[in-house]
Amino acid sequence: MNLLRLLTLCLALFAANSANAEEARPLAADPVTEQRLLAITGELRCLVCQNETIAASNADLANDLREQIRGMIQSGKSDDEIIDFLVTRYGDYVLYRPPVKNITLFLWGGPLLFFIAGIFGLRHYLVRRNRQIAAGDALSDADKRLAEALLAGEAPVTPDPSKTPPS
Repeated sequence: MNLLRLLTLCLALFAANSANAEEARPLAADPVTEQRLLAITGELRCLVCQNETIAASNADLANDLREQIRGMIQSGKSDDEIIDFLVTRYGDYVLYRPPVKNITLFLWGGPLLFFIAGIFGLRHYLVRRNRQIAAGDALSDADKRLAEALLAGEAPVTPDPSKTPPS
């Protein structure tokens, strides 16, 4: 009986919640304007979310910017004029693909510089390691004979008494 009550309560809550759902309204009444709006806002970064486009963001600022861009489109401004306005107002950060300038050179060239530095660092490490291995202690003649005998399966394992640690 308790299960039936719980199920009825869940169904009632679900029905009450879905009664508040609204149909998504289009971004603009004109399909051409809507397409331009989506194209422009798809290239701009949401300043609140930072990893979302203005088109995909639900932040209040993104909604305001979409409304502002829609108004600019309806007033006859070109895409470049709209983007220039937003860059003037918010800086190059609003663009997902910032232009190559003196200020953004490290942004564009930084990954390549880090990659090249990593290659040189790896090469330096490997050369140094190979030198240490080549200059390392070679096996003595007795150790070589013991190793050859062990590999051939002829001699029992007998440690060198001179190399045992003192007790």
